[in-house]
Amino acid sequence: MDGTKMTYLICLDDHRSFTGELKKRFPDSSRYNVKSFITSDEFIDHLRKQKENSSCKITIIGVSEANDDYKRTREIVKEVKTIDQNTGIILLAPEDKLEALKKNVRGIIDAYIPKNSSAILRIHNITKRLISEYKINKYKKRRNISLYVLFVFLFLASIIVLLAYFRFPYYF
Repeated sequence: MDGTKMTYLICLDDHRSFTGELKKRFPDSSRYNVKSFITSDEFIDHLRKQKENSSCKITIIGVSEANDDYKRTREIVKEVKTIDQNTGIILLAPEDKLEALKKNVRGIIDAYIPKNSSAILRIHNITKRLISEYKINKYKKRRNISLYVLFVFLFLASIIVLLAYFRFPYYF
């Protein structure tokens, strides 16, 4: 598989609590680009700039412990999905607020992860899964295009053989 494409990990981290550990987990700058934003406006603007880029993009949204503002999180998730449908979304929330977050923020969320000591490892595993799904979908599209080209070639070849049979019957 093609390993030269860049994977963008775009984090919305209000207090920069998990971004440093995430950068340590993905140190290879030739394969991973980890960006962190404090405000949602900068986060959304960066996603809009990355829209033309066809690389794998994964957003990690850290839900604040202080407030129960699920409406804000829901709006951010909707905005991310309207910008690019193929962007993976991971929500990172405190353990006690995780069930309420699942009920209030519905949509195409790839993972809900509780903030605990194993959160970075879970993010790493889910990121690897999302990268694999992205590559499988990309190669599925390429395979389908190749099959269409093959079927068109076979159809045209059969038409040419059929026309040649009626035009030059003594060769058959």
